[in-house]
Amino acid sequence: MITGAARGIGAATVAGLARGGWAVVAVDRCADDPDVPYPLAGPAQLDALARKFPLVRTVRADVRDEAALHAAVETAEREFGGLDAAVAAAAVMLGGGPVWEQTDTQWRTLLDVDVMGVANLARAAVPALLRRPQPRTGRFVALASAAAHRGLWGLGAYCAAKHAVVGLVRGLACDLRDTGVNAVAVSPGSTRTDMLRATADLYELPEVDKLAEQQLTGRPLEPEEVAAVVAWACSADSFAVTGSVLHADGGFTA
Repeated sequence: MITGAARGIGAATVAGLARGGWAVVAVDRCADDPDVPYPLAGPAQLDALARKFPLVRTVRADVRDEAALHAAVETAEREFGGLDAAVAAAAVMLGGGPVWEQTDTQWRTLLDVDVMGVANLARAAVPALLRRPQPRTGRFVALASAAAHRGLWGLGAYCAAKHAVVGLVRGLACDLRDTGVNAVAVSPGSTRTDMLRATADLYELPEVDKLAEQQLTGRPLEPEEVAAVVAWACSADSFAVTGSVLHADGGFTA
């Protein structure tokens, strides 16, 4: 099950896992938000994944709606017999000024979507992961950000939200001790997505490549390159990294 699945890293993760033989419940709000100043994914983008991959089921739900996420988990269990991995990829980016000028609405939206959206997925998905029989290889993966490890001008509230995601994952991993279910964060760097375009607009940059100048890759990452790390984190091979952060940031934090 993947939230934020209609575009960007979420959509690339759906595609990568589906090509690898996974059945996927793809979840996305599929509507703009009046408190987010750039367009969000639409229904056609989510529907395209279902048309392309026969084992993808789509659910239109906002991660702030815990009941809707529980219903999506029920879809996974009903359609596919259980849940083996949950990926929290839904997020928004807001900012544009110093921390003391960021509004209550910006703070509330960032914390509700980027942090509570992850917590709501954990509330819905972790019990289902634990319902799988032993030996389990369940995985909970949350998309954090390079902003979870560095301060960024004009994005203080976003940085705080992403730092909270890392803390949430580390605490969750401790709660999951000895269950066979792991929790890990993946922190992307500048990745060629609509959110990166929105970030470039916030900084009044004509090209998104300028945002990747501090990455050792010398260019923005492609969503598929980050999705490959997420897909590995969903696999049984990732047993050793529970409570860890996978820095898929092109060397930004090197």
